[in-house]
Amino acid sequence: MAKEKDQTTKDKNLLISFLWNFSAELKLVLMALLVLSTLATLLPFIPSSFAISASELRFCISRIAVNSSTSVNTNTTSLNNAVKNQPLTQETELSNGVIKRTFTGYGWAAYNFVLMNAYRGGVNTFAVIGLSSKPLHVYAHPTYRCEWVPLNQSDNRILTDGTKILTDWGYGRVYTTVVVNCTFPANAVINPRNDGGTLLLHATTGDTDRNITDSIPVLTEAPATVDFALYDSKLQQKYDYLYCGSSLYGNLSPQRIREWVAYHVRFFGERSHFVLHDAGGISDEVFEVLKPWIELGRVTVHDIREQERFDGYYHNQFMVVNDCLHRYRFMAKWVFFFDVDEFVYVPAKETISSVMESLKGYSQFTIEQMPMSSQLCYNGDGPARTYRKWGFEKLAYRDVKKVPRRDRKYAVQPRNVFATGVHMSQNLQGKTYHRAEKQIRYFHYHGSISQRREPCRHLYNGTRIVHENNPYVLDTTMRDIGLAVKTFEIRTIGDRLIRTRQ
Repeated sequence: MAKEKDQTTKDKNLLISFLWNFSAELKLVLMALLVLSTLATLLPFIPSSFAISASELRFCISRIAVNSSTSVNTNTTSLNNAVKNQPLTQETELSNGVIKRTFTGYGWAAYNFVLMNAYRGGVNTFAVIGLSSKPLHVYAHPTYRCEWVPLNQSDNRILTDGTKILTDWGYGRVYTTVVVNCTFPANAVINPRNDGGTLLLHATTGDTDRNITDSIPVLTEAPATVDFALYDSKLQQKYDYLYCGSSLYGNLSPQRIREWVAYHVRFFGERSHFVLHDAGGISDEVFEVLKPWIELGRVTVHDIREQERFDGYYHNQFMVVNDCLHRYRFMAKWVFFFDVDEFVYVPAKETISSVMESLKGYSQFTIEQMPMSSQLCYNGDGPARTYRKWGFEKLAYRDVKKVPRRDRKYAVQPRNVFATGVHMSQNLQGKTYHRAEKQIRYFHYHGSISQRREPCRHLYNGTRIVHENNPYVLDTTMRDIGLAVKTFEIRTIGDRLIRTRQ
């Protein structure tokens, strides 16, 4: 009895499997039968002039069956031929019987080179700034050649090897920042008659078995557009101090940006300029804070949001600061690199001019950090007055926990720098000075810029406190400057920002 049940079950399974394998054909047949049944039902109601004969009906059915069979057979035959006669990849049987397989790539996982810009660095040198595939530089050996193509075809082209500089210390992600230095022979003045021309960058992939080269026009000089006097070291620069900001992203506080700009415009003086890079952080409200200073010619904003297409470290900030360095290289004596939650300060008896004059023998100097709490506020004037003060006035508690090392920021004489980083440059000629903490420092309010709310989370009156097991001391250095900065802002741009919100 059990055997008969098993046999019955097997028969049912076999029937289900058979029906399942031919489900498409069965659906087609059932659909045809449904159509025919419908026609048979409607035939008595159709006028005689539209009558269908039996022979015509048989012909129609036979055509449906033939077409169905032909379609299935054609698809099967095509697939068999594709597998049998047209393999998707090449393969070869070697003399020893081994089948050699190949692998064919399609599309691009990452570009060979993503150009941001290129700049002339002198009469015979250029800098090309961009991104490149990080795996390419880790696992292959890509190289670069630079070629100057004169607009006047009767002049000779000039070729030289490019020197690549990887500036992001291995922090890159899919892409890494590359600065290519194109220095032509010392006796060659590129575009000497100012006739115009184009700089080509020949970027190779450096693969071991194949070496693909992309020839990229990176810079075009129109006739009579190069001012060679700009590269004369005796020429006075337009600015004494220029600020190159990293990528600004996130939901930035308009009030904190307002404070930072007003403070530093006053601090660096008339012959200074500030370059900010918008990676999505400059909202309409933040732009309203910057607008008065843009109109005065003190601030320039670059929209770099498109760089988000290319996955690099921290919104590609290494590429951004290098572009800023080379773009303004001949326009400023000194270029500063720090963030918008950091405030540079010199002692009361000094000025920024006197400090920089004492450091002019160095191509670069680093600036020591004074870490300030972005939550703890001094309540010496009472809560009501405290909350009305600017952020750097009330955030007056400095973290004095001993740590092996704190981050530093820096300034450079840009003519002596070939490429730069975020915390310092390692590609420069000349000396670097690391002991300027008695001359210049910066106060760091970490995280305060990205919070659109009142920064004070806790109010204290003591000169020494411990909060969450961290020791802090009251430091009123920045607090004491607050009134002077507010007065400067009103005198310079009026009261148009007085209602700025957090």
